[in-house]
Amino acid sequence: MSAVTGTTATETADTGTAETLETAETLETEKPDSPCETPAATDELRAATLRELRRWMVSSGHWDEVERCVPKLRAQLERIGPLDERVVMVAYGGGKDSAYTTAFVRSMQLRLFELAGTTFRLRVVTMRHAGTPGAVMRNIDRTYNALNLPADPDCEQFLIDGDEITPFHVDLPQRDHVIARNRLDVLVTGHRTLGDGRPTFCNACNLSAAHAFGLGAAHDGGVDLIITGDSPYEQRTYLVWIHRLAERLGVAPQGAERTGFRGVLKATDNIGRAWFEDIYGKDATDLVEERRVHHDIPDHMRFFSIYDDTEYASGDHWELLTDYLGFQFDDVAFSFSESDCGNPALMAHIRGLKCERVYGRSYAEGLDEYVAFGKQLMVKKEFPEHLIEMISARYEGEGAVERMRTAMDAYALDNFGITEEQLACMVRSPFTDGAAGLADYLKAEQPHLEGETGRLTELVNGSAPQGDADARLVAELERFSGLSLAQLGVLATSTGRPLTGIGQSQPVDLILEGDPHKLRISTRHTPDGQPVEELISGR
Repeated sequence: MSAVTGTTATETADTGTAETLETAETLETEKPDSPCETPAATDELRAATLRELRRWMVSSGHWDEVERCVPKLRAQLERIGPLDERVVMVAYGGGKDSAYTTAFVRSMQLRLFELAGTTFRLRVVTMRHAGTPGAVMRNIDRTYNALNLPADPDCEQFLIDGDEITPFHVDLPQRDHVIARNRLDVLVTGHRTLGDGRPTFCNACNLSAAHAFGLGAAHDGGVDLIITGDSPYEQRTYLVWIHRLAERLGVAPQGAERTGFRGVLKATDNIGRAWFEDIYGKDATDLVEERRVHHDIPDHMRFFSIYDDTEYASGDHWELLTDYLGFQFDDVAFSFSESDCGNPALMAHIRGLKCERVYGRSYAEGLDEYVAFGKQLMVKKEFPEHLIEMISARYEGEGAVERMRTAMDAYALDNFGITEEQLACMVRSPFTDGAAGLADYLKAEQPHLEGETGRLTELVNGSAPQGDADARLVAELERFSGLSLAQLGVLATSTGRPLTGIGQSQPVDLILEGDPHKLRISTRHTPDGQPVEELISGR
């Protein structure tokens, strides 16, 4: 069994075009078909893996952190029961920070085995969504092989797609039902929010991540501890925010249902129900139910924070991340403040479309606004300067704007089945408030239908019976919106968002209120207009 070898992360520049991280040599891994067959083989594997991990952790200055953390983890596990019966879970989203966390916890598992002759079972779970590129799956696979997780009988690697939990495999195709669910969430929420980044992409995704946490923690007898990089203060702050948000939405759990992590998941489930009922309508029972957050987890489950014991800034363990774990910053998967999701670049694309189609300005101006915002988020999240420069280079130089536009059109179509025409419709949001914006939209984007404005408005609002002659018009509505007539009818009963994104009290705004990933920017809502303040959000 060998770890990832022969990898050197190098920055390359292509005369003003986007910079990428590439490996100087081909990654070579030996992938065992099954765990070690004998205890002696397992012992040998663990000893060899620990030697490699210790070497890399020492060279990056992190081994002392492992040594500090191991006794604390051991004490907490042994308070629950025998060490070899305990299960510890790590959520691995596929990004740079969770890759390091997985390596850190694997180091503790192996160091504990070296000290005590026994250790805990390690469960690593990944929640996948439509915006998870194949490059993320390959990064995860390289990390697993570097740490020799597939060969260790006390290591589990799971992939969670919606309600399905399966053993991880790098080539497992995306689930059609997950893509369809994510596509609908993006389009409907995008129409409600004029394509604002966080609510359009992240609200439903965050609820899915909470669901995956619950599923992973409850699976096959459950887990005892979940390792987190959040500080105890951050955990308490998040818990308070969740419960306060549930109270403001009128869905707070009561009594014993509030306590522990189960209470947090229950409150999150209630928030999700309120959110999706607002987005899809209270009668959309099936859509709401299939988006529930699992909260039936073991009562004794607790969190264990490594926040005080190790540094998360990727610059502090760059060689371990790129050379040993084989982490690559892919042109799609590495997108602004995310290193495991292509959606932030799609958010930038949508901002460009909004400036072009709604404000009558140029696509490039909108792109520039989002790039400036996204880079501020990267600074706040302490990204290394060369990664921020890599993002800058991607959007600079001759042809960069059109190249990124083409790339994001392809990404939206390949990952979500959404066309640029449908995104342009979404940012104009013509169907809310009784289809109040439909006439202007048709004049600007679908002039061949302008003469049918009255009938199309009636169809969307359901204010007149639908006849056989309307089939062509319904097909047109569904083509350029990407949504069914029934879903457009729900949008027609909802209230649209102002262009400024400020001053609302709907569930979407209550959720965004406590979100740090937003900024008030100075922009213009007409080509020659005065500067106005607009609230934008994203990643």
